Amino acid sequence: MALQPGTKAPDFTLEAHSGTVTLSELRGKTVVVGFHPASFTGG
Repeated sequence: MALQPGTKAPDFTLEAHSGTVTLSELRGKTVVVGFHPASFTGG
């Protein structure tokens, strides 16, 4: 599903290698969000 530029995404927090990342902390910056389910699993 594609969203129009400027559409506000709901806030969320994800675990990252360097700690956690919260979308609201990046407000005002250009952000691209991509999801790759299970891309780092060995199965």
